[in-house]
Amino acid sequence: MPPAHGSAPPIGQYILKVHGRCDLACDHCYVFDSLDQSWRDKPRLMSPRVVHTAARRVAEHAAARGLPRVRVVLHGGEPLLVGARRMRGALTILRSTIGPVARLDLVMQTNGLRLDTAMCQVLKEFGVRVGVSLDGYREANDRHRRYASGAGSFPQVQAALALLRTPDFRELYAGILCTIDLANDPVRVYEALLAEQPPRVDFLLPHATWEHPPVRHGADPTPYATWLSAIHRRWLADDRPIRIRMFEALESTGRGGPSGSEQLGADAVDLVVIETDGHYEQADTIKTAFDGAPRTGLNVFRHRVDEVAALDPVAGRQTGIDGLSPVCRSCPVVSQCGGGLYAHRYRPGSGFDNPSVYCADLRVLVDRTNEESRMHAESKPDDSGAMPSTLIEQIASGFGDEATIGWLAEQELAITRALLFAIVDQQGPSDAWDILGTVEAKSPEAVRDVLGHPYVRPWAVDRLRGGGVCRLGALAAASAVRAGIAVEVGVEAVDGVVHLPHVGTAYLPPGTSGPVRVTFDGSELVVTADAGEPIVADPSRPAPTRAWQPARQVTFPDGWAVLIEDGDPLRARHRWPVVDRLRDGEEQAWRSALTEAWRLIRAETPGYVPALRGALRTVVPLCADEDGAQRASTARHAFGSVAAALPGPADLAVLLVHEFQHGKLGALLDLCDLFDLDSDASVKVPWRPDPRPVEGVLQGVYAHAAVADVYRVRAGRDASAGQQYTKYRQWTLDAITGLRATGGLTPLGTSFVDQVEAAVLSWET
Repeated sequence: MPPAHGSAPPIGQYILKVHGRCDLACDHCYVFDSLDQSWRDKPRLMSPRVVHTAARRVAEHAAARGLPRVRVVLHGGEPLLVGARRMRGALTILRSTIGPVARLDLVMQTNGLRLDTAMCQVLKEFGVRVGVSLDGYREANDRHRRYASGAGSFPQVQAALALLRTPDFRELYAGILCTIDLANDPVRVYEALLAEQPPRVDFLLPHATWEHPPVRHGADPTPYATWLSAIHRRWLADDRPIRIRMFEALESTGRGGPSGSEQLGADAVDLVVIETDGHYEQADTIKTAFDGAPRTGLNVFRHRVDEVAALDPVAGRQTGIDGLSPVCRSCPVVSQCGGGLYAHRYRPGSGFDNPSVYCADLRVLVDRTNEESRMHAESKPDDSGAMPSTLIEQIASGFGDEATIGWLAEQELAITRALLFAIVDQQGPSDAWDILGTVEAKSPEAVRDVLGHPYVRPWAVDRLRGGGVCRLGALAAASAVRAGIAVEVGVEAVDGVVHLPHVGTAYLPPGTSGPVRVTFDGSELVVTADAGEPIVADPSRPAPTRAWQPARQVTFPDGWAVLIEDGDPLRARHRWPVVDRLRDGEEQAWRSALTEAWRLIRAETPGYVPALRGALRTVVPLCADEDGAQRASTARHAFGSVAAALPGPADLAVLLVHEFQHGKLGALLDLCDLFDLDSDASVKVPWRPDPRPVEGVLQGVYAHAAVADVYRVRAGRDASAGQQYTKYRQWTLDAITGLRATGGLTPLGTSFVDQVEAAVLSWET
């Protein structure tokens, strides 16, 4: 196979066959029980010479391509057959050779039979994560995973999993791999796997091709979809107690994210196998296609990894949807299915240029899981306040679905409420507080809207610190007006301004400060100060006057609305000065720019739409930079607000996505410790001249990844966007490397950063 792609994408994942034989005789194995029997001609063990040469090739490739991270999976056969002493030797070589060049993630996939304390201690020393194969309950597992004698392996696998659950070795436990068999009860399989408390479960469709199709029982045309759907429904009913890669992949791809799975989605597959004799091969799974299917003819002694990456079959698997068959590319669910597993597409005569042999099952599974997830979210609102099990994954994906963002917004509102209670406890009850309670009893949504205004919480924080005026009267008045309830309440004016969140702003004579009265009779609003004429307004009619400006709401064609906030005095919390009250022409410019920016976001990057719709409430106009530089900002504690100087719509779309990422991550940081709060580490980042603290770098990583994503979409039609994509993508990856080096991330923070990096690395360079 001659090289064809001179500048092929890099390879970041390697399967290292440290042992070429197995102590089980599973009859569904894609290595030993397939058309390709080349294992018979290869050494049993990978020698130290092969390990060292392979490690050198991996390090050489990582250094040449600037890869920040490399993943090596110890595999077989059965990798535990090498024993603890040889395993230590191989791991020492891998760490010492690859570690100085790139972060090395080590994983092992094993049947678990020989996993003991001595081996676990070696694996722990080198940071190896362990995945174990188990097909469910005893009868299900022993249907295929048997010794050559016919005896089942279930008790031995259970013992291995029990060892991984112990406190000493829990950190090694990566998850369980389960191969589907229609003869097994799906719910019993799920329950058996759940009992083993795995961090993650991978369900594997049995290996099959169009020449050798999968077993199908009865009249059901899509029995594998039926089998998996039974588990999906139970998993949802149980509130996702464990991570199931296939279901998470469908959820992620459904909102435009990566799948993180070879079985689904169109993620690039940058994987190469290194056999016990040092030969490079393609993925083991295609051994089921024909004899010699994975062969490349290249080996670690004579060939660099770049030469493998340039082979047509290897490079072709990194082209995403473009590399699929015409039938797949025209399918409405291709972004979620991704054509299925590469090996399952094989048909004699047309090779792998076909839909999956599981095509019908995958189509039904995608539709069913999408609908079941939607119905579950609608029919079972989470009133417990418990953190969603997929919160970190949802936010780390860069997006966040409607349910997740809704939950985050609820937590931010709960924090605001708690701050208000603290203020009342500190300063005593008042008429305004009583009015808020009365309005909430009659119209809770009106109070929610007002307390959800982004600048209520910053005021509450300031007030508890002894600063600012009391705004409880303004909150009570605004809530009553929103609810249409008559009210009279004292409100504090600040330098001639009385702002009622979500209602409008009254402009009193300049310098007027202190108490004024707000009266609302159900239709007419009157603001009365000791000096000057009363200000009279009709909140139901958005007609501004010199003394009254109603809240400026922009409603887009799809029904979503956002406020242009130029009246709240507390909006001036950003790095740059805010614009004073907008003139009519300026307001119209903002309305037009926001409408077009929203259209672009929906068309170009729809994955960000649910989060923006779910939580962005206000846009604050900033003063333009004299030199024409773009200005945009978010304020800590002001969740749901973005500030910007008015750019063109295309740039505004980028700024909205970019800045709201800061808001999302800020809300997550209110709830989760992603970094050590006592860390004084700093990181030199490419976008700032000064070293940044861990939190600042984390924020930059998250926001810049989204900017790269937007420019990635635009790159195909705009050369300058391609340059921006390359710049922001590299900024993100470099900063992630710097973050890890600080040691300031918590385990949860490390997981979050790993997932952000995985999403970025899945994009084409």
